[in-house]
Amino acid sequence: MTDMNNQTQQKKINRVLIAAGSSCSGKTMITCGLLRALKKRGLDLNAYKCGPDYIDPMFHSTVLEIESENLDAYLSSDKDIKNILADSKNDNAVIEGVMGIYDGMSVDSIKASCYDVAYVTDTPIILVIDAKNAGRTVISHIKGILSDDEKGLIKGIILNRISEGFYEKLRPVLLKELSDMGYGYIRLIGGIPKVNDIAFESRYLGLKLPSEIDDIREKIDSFSEILDKRCDIDAVIDIMRSATDIEYQKEVMSTDIDTSSQVPVIAVAYDEAFCFYYRQNLRLFERAGVKLEFFSPLHDQQIPKAACGLILGGGYPELYLESLSKNTSMLKSVKDAIDSGMPTIAECGGYMYLHSLVRDKQGNPFSLVGVLEGECAYTGHLVRFGYMQVCDEQAKAFNTEIRDMRGHEFHYYDSTVSCDHLVKKPVSCAEWKAIICDERKFWGYPHFYYGSCSKMVNGFTEAAKDYSNGK
Repeated sequence: MTDMNNQTQQKKINRVLIAAGSSCSGKTMITCGLLRALKKRGLDLNAYKCGPDYIDPMFHSTVLEIESENLDAYLSSDKDIKNILADSKNDNAVIEGVMGIYDGMSVDSIKASCYDVAYVTDTPIILVIDAKNAGRTVISHIKGILSDDEKGLIKGIILNRISEGFYEKLRPVLLKELSDMGYGYIRLIGGIPKVNDIAFESRYLGLKLPSEIDDIREKIDSFSEILDKRCDIDAVIDIMRSATDIEYQKEVMSTDIDTSSQVPVIAVAYDEAFCFYYRQNLRLFERAGVKLEFFSPLHDQQIPKAACGLILGGGYPELYLESLSKNTSMLKSVKDAIDSGMPTIAECGGYMYLHSLVRDKQGNPFSLVGVLEGECAYTGHLVRFGYMQVCDEQAKAFNTEIRDMRGHEFHYYDSTVSCDHLVKKPVSCAEWKAIICDERKFWGYPHFYYGSCSKMVNGFTEAAKDYSNGK
């Protein structure tokens, strides 16, 4: 039995959030370049990504060689967001925003926007404006964004994809007009030229994975050098240091944890095909007293022998269907484990992996695990895209009620398999059946944030212990 007591504490973390006027403004490239530039100056850093995106944190990790985490104001409570920041191992943090600065769950609210995260954590913002193909209108764009900054969090501006000549003409005019409007405290950090040769490539689920981009580290280093020359990095550091202390609830665990039973081993699929995991989700399992053992459905022959639970996360299995299909010993190992009653979580790509058949974009069929009699195929468009939560009162996973658990869907493939339990969108309240769950399984296309229903993690852990003990 584990009891938690909360103690309110404060922690000084120098931090900044990189926001933008819109998507595709260069936030990820600028965030990575800034992380590299700050690291070269000797700062120990943590990185974060606003929203539910899995891929951008992988770029941060490539730069820092540490895990990057998500801060999502829909999936997490305000308290949890502060606790995640306060749990930082370092005293400096850079947070990458999502979409436009005020873009969230709906057009009538900033909820779940990156500004929401900054507001909740009182984090200063550096605004990135894409100045490509624009003239004086850049100033009007900035003024409009500043007019909605009710807490005065925007402290700096970076103009991206702007020629050096135009930047020098625009700079004094912009600074004067900002000063005349009462925004004299905002610093113009710099202007960055267009650099096509080091841009990151994309595909239908967003950016390509860092491992798929040739010379990724060299590209980030090159951009970091440009950033260092064209931007005032000292001004960025000053803005970071201006951040107020984070007030958070420190969880103090009691010492009456039962250590008499054997620690359950949970096998976690992790390779090129399965790599979409929230670090906080994995940490919740570790805190529940399990040992996570990673394996590769692509390269290994079977799941870990000591496993008494299985997690198949999302990713890009559709890009590796031939290799996954040919690894018949792994397919049999996974099927045998599930057929024997091993508790299993399978999300999105992991859920697809459990089907009898998955077709590639050309329609070619590939046999996979086969515990689900059905097939998945490419639809050519996003399916049920966006935030969602479980709304079915009858939904239970591992003998635990999971109503109101929050997550999101983001996929182009769909399944012929019928699911059992309803989920709904938080704004429109549209409903659909999206999950298959009982005392041994929790499967479906949604990616869930388990902090929104942490008791499910405990239920899964207990089910793994029962399986290990032959129950």
